[in-house]
Amino acid sequence: MVEEIKIGKSDITSKKFGLGTNKVGGHNLFENLKDEDGAALVKTALDNGITLLDTAYMYGLGRSEEIIGDVIQDYDRSKIIIATKAAQDPDNNLELNNSPEFLTKSIDEALKRLKTDYIDIFYIHFPDENTPKDEAVNALVEAKKAGKIRAIGISNFSPEQIKEANKNGDVDIVEDNYSLVHRDFEKTVFPYLRENKISFVPYFPLASGLLTGKYTKNDANKFKNFSESEFSKIIDSLEKIKPLANKYDATLAQVILAWYIANPDIGVVIPGARNSDQVISNVKAMDLQLSSEDYDFIDQLFK
Repeated sequence: MVEEIKIGKSDITSKKFGLGTNKVGGHNLFENLKDEDGAALVKTALDNGITLLDTAYMYGLGRSEEIIGDVIQDYDRSKIIIATKAAQDPDNNLELNNSPEFLTKSIDEALKRLKTDYIDIFYIHFPDENTPKDEAVNALVEAKKAGKIRAIGISNFSPEQIKEANKNGDVDIVEDNYSLVHRDFEKTVFPYLRENKISFVPYFPLASGLLTGKYTKNDANKFKNFSESEFSKIIDSLEKIKPLANKYDATLAQVILAWYIANPDIGVVIPGARNSDQVISNVKAMDLQLSSEDYDFIDQLFK
């Protein structure tokens, strides 16, 4: 397993495993979240070897950043990598905005909520329709020069938009939806990222819980983005991984997460969690080293 990876062309190195924090303060996204549970979850992650926290303004309209900002006061900031994102404009009904002025303002406001004087990775969360992407990225270049951010990220950009954003070679990291059941990026984006030394972070690595093994063929109606035959095939493939999970004395989810950690095209995998127990369970994937045969077996099952 690669212990540390370099984030793009920046000077940040990170373990290949982090925490997605949309359930930390993300009251607008999930029901029945408590701030104290979110804080405990972040503490548990930091106490169990996770160093990268992935958040965004949209997770609770700044609340996730505030909770993380409070928690990190008790830790060595230099050992924590904070990634956050902005694009939704609170002054305009959360319409997408990539203008340099908005992004500059968003960075300053995120710094206050996070109670820190620098953000390790700052992403443009979604592309807007009008701003030239290289101009948007240039605002992040200026913030990087000013020491406010250390690495430049873009999220949810199409392959063409990624190229436009990286016109001057400034993008360090790309985040998007990717998992064993959602693999288009392998053909459309990964070759470009490899060629340009841009790291990749998949969100929804467990496909909204589908890859944890907790669903059966009777649950097809909960996953409308797959046809019944596709869903059935995914469940069959997961059944075939269960003997592997037994072999490694691991859960199905831990084996799948270990596959991402071993994947050379993945920079950092950031599964989310609702409670501390889920964090502790997910973290065990860091100690799980798949043999190359088992890695290939999983790869082929979901091709």
